[in-house]
Amino acid sequence: MEPRNMSTVTEFILLGIPFLYDFHRVFFAVGLFMYLVTILGNGFILIIVAIEPRLQTPMYIFLSNLAFLEICYTSSGVPKLLQTFIQTKTTICFHCCLTQGFFHNCLGSTELFTLTAMAFDRYLAICKPLQYPIMMSKHLCLQMSLATWYAAFVMIFFIYLNIWRLPFCGSNVVNSYFCDLGPLLSLACEDTHFIEPLLLFNAFVIIIMTLLLTILSYIFIIATVLRIPSAVGRKKAFSTCTSHLVVVSILYGALVFMFVRPNIHASNRVTRTVAVLNTTLIPMLNPFIYTIRNAEVKKAIQNVIHKRKRILNGDNDRYNSSRTHTGSRNKMNFRKWWHR
Repeated sequence: MEPRNMSTVTEFILLGIPFLYDFHRVFFAVGLFMYLVTILGNGFILIIVAIEPRLQTPMYIFLSNLAFLEICYTSSGVPKLLQTFIQTKTTICFHCCLTQGFFHNCLGSTELFTLTAMAFDRYLAICKPLQYPIMMSKHLCLQMSLATWYAAFVMIFFIYLNIWRLPFCGSNVVNSYFCDLGPLLSLACEDTHFIEPLLLFNAFVIIIMTLLLTILSYIFIIATVLRIPSAVGRKKAFSTCTSHLVVVSILYGALVFMFVRPNIHASNRVTRTVAVLNTTLIPMLNPFIYTIRNAEVKKAIQNVIHKRKRILNGDNDRYNSSRTHTGSRNKMNFRKWWHR
């Protein structure tokens, strides 16, 4: 019986960013700081939505899903990137490499699907405000969130199922900071043309279709907002979409810059630098974009702080009352003993 994989390569070597070798220590410190801020910022969104009832709406459920995605997405690539900054030869085992590439691409695809679902949510909220509470229930919101994970998993799984069967018997040097799909395919000892149609189909659905659906949603949103007679009403309606629109613009702008170019190999350094920023900078900025000008999140934070203060003040009052009562009782006991 023929084995499923004839690879003689047992590990891969990640080059990282060799053209910036002189600045690796600086980039390690900056990258570690950005990674910690990403974890803390997106973790804060998860916590504040979970403990504040007024934020448990479809819009913030999608935002929580996105925050969790950002934590997982950066964790799939940044730790290995940081390792390439402090080690001259960074290795990763064969199966670990394919697993890392699968999760990195799966989580990235899920993020695009989630942003499209958020655009649809904003379309319903602005274009159909009366039907929105009925149409976009929490149950439907959770189903859509799970659907984004399921769709991305299935699409990326079939790609990596074919890659897993490819033999790797030559060079094991991956010209990237993680096990990216393109550099891996270039190392295969077998013709990979049969995978290209599947890659093109997935890229069309995951990138192009999600972008078109998002643009279509915002076309309807803008048309509806422009029909609002009041300037204050227009500003208030569109303010709910500003954060999402900024995130979509930055993310798809980076993707278009990396992939939609006449000659990708001619600008490999710039492309790889943008890819690193896409993995580290955008997930770090998302919590600030969604919270810094969000009045509901600010109110929720104030409510949590006030609740915490009331709890602390209540505990202090009970403690002081207990001390006063205990002190009075001790004084009475002392007087009884003295008079004896």
